[in-house]
Amino acid sequence: MKKRLVLALGILFSLNTIAQTDDVVMEIDGKKVTKTEFLQIYLKNNTNPKYDKQSLDEYMELFKKFKLKVAEAEALGYDTIPKLKKELAGYRKQLSQPYLIDSTKNSSLVKQAYERMKNEVHAAHILVKVAENASPEDTLAAYNRIMAIKKRIENGEDFSTVAKGKNGSDDPSAARNGGDLGYFTAFQMVYQFEEAAYNTPIGKISNPVRTKFGYHILKVIDMRPARGTMKAAHIMVATGRDASAEEIETAHKKIDEIYAKLQAGESFEKLASEFSDDAQTAEKGGELPLFGTGTTTRMVPEFEEAAFQLKENGEVSQPVQTAFGYHIIKRLDLVPLRSFEELKKEIQGKVNKDERSIVTQQSFIEKLKKTYALKDNYSKTSKWFVQNIDTNYFKGTWTADGLKSNSAMFTLDKKAFTQKDFAAYLQKNYRAYKNMDANALVKKQYAAWQNSEILAYEESKLDSKYPDFKALMQEYHDGILLYEIMSDKVWNKAIKDTSGLKTFFENHNANYTWGKRYNAYIYECSNEDISKKVAAMLKSDTISSRTVINAINKDSELNLRVRTGKFEIESTPYLKGHDLKKGVNPAYVSDGKYYIVKVDEILEPTQKTLTEAKGAATSDYQTYLEKEWLTEIAKKHPIVIHEQVLYSLGK
Repeated sequence: MKKRLVLALGILFSLNTIAQTDDVVMEIDGKKVTKTEFLQIYLKNNTNPKYDKQSLDEYMELFKKFKLKVAEAEALGYDTIPKLKKELAGYRKQLSQPYLIDSTKNSSLVKQAYERMKNEVHAAHILVKVAENASPEDTLAAYNRIMAIKKRIENGEDFSTVAKGKNGSDDPSAARNGGDLGYFTAFQMVYQFEEAAYNTPIGKISNPVRTKFGYHILKVIDMRPARGTMKAAHIMVATGRDASAEEIETAHKKIDEIYAKLQAGESFEKLASEFSDDAQTAEKGGELPLFGTGTTTRMVPEFEEAAFQLKENGEVSQPVQTAFGYHIIKRLDLVPLRSFEELKKEIQGKVNKDERSIVTQQSFIEKLKKTYALKDNYSKTSKWFVQNIDTNYFKGTWTADGLKSNSAMFTLDKKAFTQKDFAAYLQKNYRAYKNMDANALVKKQYAAWQNSEILAYEESKLDSKYPDFKALMQEYHDGILLYEIMSDKVWNKAIKDTSGLKTFFENHNANYTWGKRYNAYIYECSNEDISKKVAAMLKSDTISSRTVINAINKDSELNLRVRTGKFEIESTPYLKGHDLKKGVNPAYVSDGKYYIVKVDEILEPTQKTLTEAKGAATSDYQTYLEKEWLTEIAKKHPIVIHEQVLYSLGK
């Protein structure tokens, strides 16, 4: 769903508020686009807007294509397709969340989170697991067990020993770390856990804390000022989880060789791109995502400690071993905790996504109850449900067929929410409950149902209350339709229409050719001495590249790298400009490396087959299909441009 929206919004145009009395700049199928609407769109998509005729005409052409595609999608009924309606409903639910919270409470939680981000807490915990919807008996048993563990520690037993021991922590990692979680800050633990960590004095044990995982007790070990956010790069030599002692020794040897090259002055970025086993970062010189205070990225403790020990930008660590292998870390930048104003928007987004949102939403619901004059009749209307919930409910086979009355269980803004409405909710929402006492179950389900109905009622009013929300929903609506119709008419069609692609390729095959190529073995040598050894070995016509690699890299994995295949000369930097002959060519230097190329065959420029050109040909065929399709639908959806209004923009 996200991928679909990102692609669609790349060519979409967002609206804010639409003036109702503006001059009209464009009409499509009789629907008007006002000057204000178009100007807002234009400014959003142009950071340096120009209002000359050429710039406005060029943008209007893009806008017309967008409007044509959406108009055609609506004409074909794409907005009635169930899966697309469901997808839009999902987006609506996401987008409505910021409007369904107590903004005052939310603001205080944002400030609280920032204050916590100024410090990092070092804590350990012991967990007793219990399901969120456990029976009262199971919940009490778990609570009694965590209290018994707490008492043992208060009576002098060591926290770590208890966590590791029999009947200790249910957290599997406790056997290894004794419950020690290291340092963390706001947003890095569930909110209830974070609350306990920041409110328990150093050296003390917290009271039991209930989270979705169960009951915890915490021991706060230390608190330190936040170390800030680290930008670093690394070179990694990986060792598998089940690596043998020999494999670990080989990795250790390799990382030491790389470190020696760094000490000799070679480029960190170049060595990372050549030798790091972290494929995601190697091509970026080893550069890692930000980590440290307030970030979502957490490194393993050994790595993070070594990184924060580096005192200056550009400083490089000695090899560091972690569970993933060996690393050499380079500090790129260390940024202290940014100001509240700089982080406010980012923190706001996090508050809206974690358990804090439940706090702000519940506060908002209480305000809505007063605003819409809620009247609750639970005590009078719930008895039938308590008396009739049985074991069938937990199997999903319970029905409310015996319910004869349909009284209002509560009213909101004079709208009644009835017993039958609640019964329907109960029948749909049984999976999270198991053998709970009927009275507790009905009470809990009723509260959840009432909250959901109150929020749904308020959500139904968002379009009329907030023009920005209405415009954003229109943007998502158009984005979903645009993606779907482009997939059907252009993107997927080009992939599935093999005969059409073949015909297109044959009519445009002059656009798809190979340049001059070598079918060759390329020996990339680390220095001149290695190149001489390789050249000597290649004098034998029967020697294999594998034999050469094994011999040359016996002492170091960094000595030699071999590539084989067909290489296009003009697009291969280390081949370009070298007039190579068939056979083994003399060594030459390119970008500090020595190359020996054994050419098996010189391939002159030739026509590509459809298989060889499929990627480029498919892309071109998509462009062709889109152009033809736009010509076709332009005849079906008349567009009128009011040029006088268009050219008045910016005046």
